[in-house]
Amino acid sequence: MSKSSLALVCVVLLGWSALAGAADLSKPLILVAKPELRDELYGSSILVVTPLGGDQHVGFIVNRPTGVTLGRLFPEHAASRKIIDPVYLGGPYESQAIFALVQRRDSLGAKSFEVLPGLFAAFDAAVVDRVIETEPEHARFVAGLVAWQPGELRSEVEQGAWYVLEPDAALVMRKPEGLWEELVRRRQRMDKTI
Repeated sequence: MSKSSLALVCVVLLGWSALAGAADLSKPLILVAKPELRDELYGSSILVVTPLGGDQHVGFIVNRPTGVTLGRLFPEHAASRKIIDPVYLGGPYESQAIFALVQRRDSLGAKSFEVLPGLFAAFDAAVVDRVIETEPEHARFVAGLVAWQPGELRSEVEQGAWYVLEPDAALVMRKPEGLWEELVRRRQRMDKTI
């Protein structure tokens, strides 16, 4: 192989490996904080994220239980008192709002949106109440959300703050104990084989 052919092959391979490692932020995804991300809120976190258009994104932290239940927040609501799982910290924005993340095949209605395939977020109080009353076993209740302005998430990914994983609703709805560590190990093994 000539020097120019070898150089062309190297350029193509380097370009391909850069593209292979580039995250497609135009689709829903899971973010896993890299161990190097030392941040009180986002360190050791797992987030579900969906694009809004214009390189803006919204999402929820899914592995930060607060220790506070819906029954404690809404003692007058009988259905809320029956749910023993804690409310999770979904993010720093709108932290007084309770969102229901629900694993299901179809939409919860106009007052919800699909975060990942098979995972919907309800933000309207009446829809959240309906989820609490009819399908709490398929839901995780979170306070607040995470929002990125145009280009912010892209910059964070390029700077190496996050592992980017394919969307998997069942994965993120698992109990959070040990999940971050498992996902970090899984991704590090994948990176070694690439």
